[in-house]
Amino acid sequence: MTSQASRLTPDQPPQICCEYLTEQARVLFGRHPFAAEMSEDQIARLLPEYLAMSQAFPYLQAGSQRDLIFDAMNHNRDIARDVELTSVVGNFICWDETGGYGQILQGGKAALPDILVTENFHANLLRKDASQLLGRAIQPYYSATTKRYLLSLYAGLSSKDPLVRCAYMVAFELHAADMIQSLWTTLVKTFKARPDDLEYFRSHVGGEDPAEKYHGEMTSRLIGELIPADRNDRFLDEFDRAYRLSLQWCRDLLRIVSLKGDRHSEIEHHGRCHCGSVKFYVKAPRELSAVRCNCSICQMSGFLHLLVPGNKLGIECGEEFLTAYQFNKNIARHTFCRVCGIKPFYRPRSNPTGFSVNIRCLDKRTIERITVSEFDGEHWDQAFRSMQQDLQPCVEDRPWSELEWRA
Repeated sequence: MTSQASRLTPDQPPQICCEYLTEQARVLFGRHPFAAEMSEDQIARLLPEYLAMSQAFPYLQAGSQRDLIFDAMNHNRDIARDVELTSVVGNFICWDETGGYGQILQGGKAALPDILVTENFHANLLRKDASQLLGRAIQPYYSATTKRYLLSLYAGLSSKDPLVRCAYMVAFELHAADMIQSLWTTLVKTFKARPDDLEYFRSHVGGEDPAEKYHGEMTSRLIGELIPADRNDRFLDEFDRAYRLSLQWCRDLLRIVSLKGDRHSEIEHHGRCHCGSVKFYVKAPRELSAVRCNCSICQMSGFLHLLVPGNKLGIECGEEFLTAYQFNKNIARHTFCRVCGIKPFYRPRSNPTGFSVNIRCLDKRTIERITVSEFDGEHWDQAFRSMQQDLQPCVEDRPWSELEWRA
């Protein structure tokens, strides 16, 4: 496949650089979605999702090296130079995102003990900025949209193909520079704030010597080390795919926060099995994020997953009618009503301390909208571990009355 990005300039330079990729992204994708005008309420709904990404990223970047070293261990071979290169850049990015680099710049080696001051983690600087703007503390919100994005990002960052790994690192950093600058401008305009008072944004893209510029240049230098000129086209295809992944997440968030009402406020949804012997409730927003899985048991039962923590579900009556079924890895506990055979909820393999609720068993009168994403449970291990690098979000966003119902 030849992407639009690789066709933009017929006479491509022999070596792709940071400036070249940034310019191509601007030409192809235009103004960043976060540069759009937003209300205070919309920003208040967006920031918890953004905080989730900011909090998770350094852990994902660090964890992406795990499979690479395990692969060398399992095959009893030396660490390849491409792994060394992406790892050293990834390690520095993690060091910077968790405040270490800033501490050393300010205080030298004597400041090393201060790396334990986790308030300097960039995600926590963002949390402080958000609190200042909103007048209240916020918590990260890992919606289905954000989790799907982060899993796809991790798949690219941990790819065994050095070209793909490099493309995802470069694309994330270059997109981040535009995203942070755009959101900073919007926040200042919406809240009439002083730009320099927002420390997270100022430290990334503000001042005369912004850090994000060096992130981009550092990751871009990987291209010269890892990508020969005759593979430029393929690299641009992967860069295009990776950049679109981050950009689409931002677009999805903007669409979600534009919906009326507070989608984060929880209500009690009541549900039951078919015969009514088992009745329960689950605390969740009116607008639900669901997962449709194609594994054998989900296909046969038509289960539509609403994933919730263990403390969000309560059984009103009929616990004595529940019976459990386990198979394969014997991790998931599939709980069924022994009278009618319906599975209204169960303990899933992906989160055995939480619950997966069958949305089809809930009273539809309290549900305003359902966003459905697909999960390849037929290949569970591969899907959960790495996802597909070219994953395109498969989302259905429609009122409950339009959702397919199976008796």
